[in-house]
Amino acid sequence: MNQPLAGFAPAPVTARMENHGNHMLKVAMQTGNDLLARVGSMVAYEGFVQYEPNPPAVRQIARDWMTGEGAPLMKCSGDGLLYLADYGANVVVINLNGDAISVNATNLLAFDAHLTWGVERVKGLAKFAGQGLWNTKISGQGWVALTSRGKPIVVDCGGGEDETYVDPDALVAWSPNLKVKGKRSFKAQSLIGRGSGEAFQMAFSGQGIVVVQPSEDSTDRLRVRG
Repeated sequence: MNQPLAGFAPAPVTARMENHGNHMLKVAMQTGNDLLARVGSMVAYEGFVQYEPNPPAVRQIARDWMTGEGAPLMKCSGDGLLYLADYGANVVVINLNGDAISVNATNLLAFDAHLTWGVERVKGLAKFAGQGLWNTKISGQGWVALTSRGKPIVVDCGGGEDETYVDPDALVAWSPNLKVKGKRSFKAQSLIGRGSGEAFQMAFSGQGIVVVQPSEDSTDRLRVRG
């Protein structure tokens, strides 16, 4: 291989999911260990990998997606290496060890198909906008890959009394055991969020983390829900 190009070759496999650079996900595929991935995210693969868009398990969950939450998913199965990406977004790999994470569906890239998942309403926000906010909760023992528009910050809420405030349009994921409530702010509306009118923030407290991207989701999550 040409020496300058050799630096871009994939590293030896050391885990089920790994980053290849900051913007691509490498998945070690094995028969019987299927993957659910965002439709259209496959950029390359080696070996024998098959794809099934909108599999039965996804169709069952899709009944809860009337609110608009949820990503179109495909089931990936087979043996080899699978490479996924989402328009150059940063990729964040998480290994769940019997715990859970709540994810904005637009930031969900892929996860092990055996994990437990579903669409859930975020409590405490309905009074701010219609039926409030819906997120995808994933739990169990396995791997999850998220995307972030730019390098994210992971805030450890630390279990203290101080709350962590986040623009919902910049929110990627959080620990579902955190307490969540909405906050309406008039004074901060010119500083937080891109839209006009009142500014909304989500306040998190308790023991857990919040993942925030340096770019706002253009779907304007607290206005569209209804």
